[in-house]
Amino acid sequence: MVGVSAEELSAWLTGSLLPAWLARAYDPERRGYAEWVQPNGSIIESERRTTLVTARTLYVFSHAHLLGVPGALEAARHGLSFLLSACRDSDGRFIHACTTQGEIIDGKSDLYDLAFVIFALAWCARAIGESEPLDQGEAVMRFIETALVSPSGGFREDTLGTLPRRQNPHMHLLEACHAMAQSSGEKRWLERAERIVCLMQGRFAADGTLGEFFDDEWKPFAGEQGRIREPGHHFEWTWLLYHHERLTGSGTARMSARQLFAFGEMFGAEAAGKPVINEVDQKGAVLNGGALLWPQTEYLKALAARLEFEDDNDATNRLNGHLRLMFERFVDADTGLWSNQIDRQGWRVAEPIPVRVLYHLVLAVADVCRVKQSHSAKS
Repeated sequence: MVGVSAEELSAWLTGSLLPAWLARAYDPERRGYAEWVQPNGSIIESERRTTLVTARTLYVFSHAHLLGVPGALEAARHGLSFLLSACRDSDGRFIHACTTQGEIIDGKSDLYDLAFVIFALAWCARAIGESEPLDQGEAVMRFIETALVSPSGGFREDTLGTLPRRQNPHMHLLEACHAMAQSSGEKRWLERAERIVCLMQGRFAADGTLGEFFDDEWKPFAGEQGRIREPGHHFEWTWLLYHHERLTGSGTARMSARQLFAFGEMFGAEAAGKPVINEVDQKGAVLNGGALLWPQTEYLKALAARLEFEDDNDATNRLNGHLRLMFERFVDADTGLWSNQIDRQGWRVAEPIPVRVLYHLVLAVADVCRVKQSHSAKS
């Protein structure tokens, strides 16, 4: 069991989790990164590679290098090379999926994928100390702003015009804009971020809760999908909005953060010692009472933001309690493997582990360490 102090968490992150996943996901003799792992830790071999997992894992190893993990820089350069070659069409447009040899499997350009491409390039630029990834990120954003722009606001799901539209890709595009602003120092990334926040406030969360699925005019999608509220995304937006205020001086982001956090805590994390559940409706009725790992990590980030920006001392106890819950119920501290989901009855679901979730775990633990260290220094 990992302790919850900043020192213990940091030692586990850089000395155990990241080295273990470097050994699993990265093979210098094989192009791209592994995408799925068996519960026992063995790699599920496949020729299929996705832009999403390539980008997320590139972020992980870029961040790992900045944290001083040996071998992470080589792993990041490996992923960057694959991303910029195999994951693009002949015209330079990023595609959804390809083989290890770069043959196209799914040629659409997907907004969710592209948000993570920009995010990963921002972190990679910091790791390798070069500006080329920043230029590539700007090119991707210009593609989004021309090929995917929607007259009703925001951006389309993909180059196929898929419906329903989702808030989720826009949330991660906001995260990418923040990362690019911090890596490049360019003000235009914060201007882009502000437009996304305004879209969230006016469309995604117009009733004070965060909708997930919408029609082409940003009205709630018909049927069950239009009712879905994911507490994990309420917490993810909470963290982003507090940092948006930090980066831009926004006068409205904090109010939205408080509102979304309150809904998420009331209905998604209703009691200490229980995991954040997957889905409720706009009134808080449970739609999916299972619990994936990623909403737990987003709750940790939201609590860290409450501690950092609101000086919410109650958040410290909830943060420590949820860290313990995450290690007890989801994450095996010894191996760095995790159960990706527990069902409504609290049983672990035996299924392959998606490497894409490593992004959530690494970012959350790293940010919790940072905030804990800063808060301790102030005290």
